[in-house]
Amino acid sequence: MVPMSDVTDELDDSPILEEVLGDALGKLRVFHAKLVEEGEPRGLIGPRDVAIIWERHILNSAAIVPFVRESTAKKQFKTVADIGSGGGFPGIVAAACLLDPQFTLVEPMERRIEWLNECVEDMELENVTVVRARANEMIEAIAGASGVQGGNRGNGNARNGKGGRNGRGAVARGPVLDLDGKPIQARHPFAVVTCRAVAPMTKLSGWTLPLLERGGRLVALKGRSAQEEIEKASKEIAKCGGVRPRVVDAEVGPGLESTHVLMVDKKEVIHHFGKLSTLSTTGDSLK
Repeated sequence: MVPMSDVTDELDDSPILEEVLGDALGKLRVFHAKLVEEGEPRGLIGPRDVAIIWERHILNSAAIVPFVRESTAKKQFKTVADIGSGGGFPGIVAAACLLDPQFTLVEPMERRIEWLNECVEDMELENVTVVRARANEMIEAIAGASGVQGGNRGNGNARNGKGGRNGRGAVARGPVLDLDGKPIQARHPFAVVTCRAVAPMTKLSGWTLPLLERGGRLVALKGRSAQEEIEKASKEIAKCGGVRPRVVDAEVGPGLESTHVLMVDKKEVIHHFGKLSTLSTTGDSLK
């Protein structure tokens, strides 16, 4: 068996890396080296991926960077939640490329949380928080922080806090806890939610769109069936406040096969002549 350290990635010496990744290349070389050594033994990548980590995982993840940058550019809170972060795709890569937004990596598996924390430390990423939780816990935490009653209650057990009643007779719930029993520090819905290869849109809509602020955006890396997923999940997307679902081809690098990015905007609520109306994030139509 060839030692992982002796495996050469096809793009190791390619100018494409600096062209696409720019100033983030140094941090991402640390990430790449860690994936080469530990990714396959720790079940984060397949054995056939070791020689193509740059293209299949890092550059592929970086394809969302222009969309995240655009989606956070005019936001007061430049916050990004990466759901089901796993090996760090796309969350770790996007956080290395975009230093301004604050990233929250959400992952339920303990061994992957250990990996993500190691990567954050080794890469010296100061804009990343790692949370061991499922999407439901994050949704409930956001709903609680926003004062929304009757949000997604997850498993509803004592771990997620039972309080007394507040002055208006409503149940005052305690803080929502992560899977390690620590309070989830979520104070505001996110400007952007990202993910890669987590679930079909029929499920993913309910796991991601409730985490977005009004006017926020889901940016998900998807396969060739992305448009079909949108069609099958149209009811779920609308139910969760999603508008303008679409798929765009995103460049991975010069001469490399492009990837598919699925985006959904979160409907905005505005006051229009004394009435509540909804506006898509492009502002081109009232619904």
